Amino acid sequence: MCGAPLENGHAHVVDREQHRLLCSCRPCYLLFTHSGAGGGRFRSVAERVIPLPNEELQAVPWEALEIPVGVAFFLRDSARDKVQAFYPSPAGATEAGLALEIWNDIVTASPTIAAMEPDTEALLVWRRQSVMEAWIVAVDACYALVGRIRRQWTGFAGGPEAWQEIGSFFAELRTRERSCA
Repeated sequence: MCGAPLENGHAHVVDREQHRLLCSCRPCYLLFTHSGAGGGRFRSVAERVIPLPNEELQAVPWEALEIPVGVAFFLRDSARDKVQAFYPSPAGATEAGLALEIWNDIVTASPTIAAMEPDTEALLVWRRQSVMEAWIVAVDACYALVGRIRRQWTGFAGGPEAWQEIGSFFAELRTRERSCA
């Protein structure tokens, strides 16, 4: 943002008007941690990693989301007052709309999802066979996952390398969550 050199693992700020992520140094990141900073246009991307508790995971009406793939993330866009669903694909993140009524039912079933920061945090869901995980994570982590999947994707269903990359990503989330506790 300010033009200072960035380190690996640098922070991000969301431009809420342009709907994009901006790389930022730590001072710029800290400048936009409060909702009113910058007239509300910019917001620092949250750094939390929160697993959805099992009782909430079971209470959420997942069928209503109609997730056609194993991995998806959901982001609340405050400027447009809508929720967007994204699926990783060989072309990057593919967007699908989600009815606000469905999202409101999900928020009612889960206090953890209700506390999710709009624009900067996302609900990340991974379904495989009979196992499901859901996490509240920074939106930049979701796009990092999309990039990792895209680099490994082969064939129609992604191939074993892509699914191994997804497994590695979620293992890293579990490690980050334990280190933050």
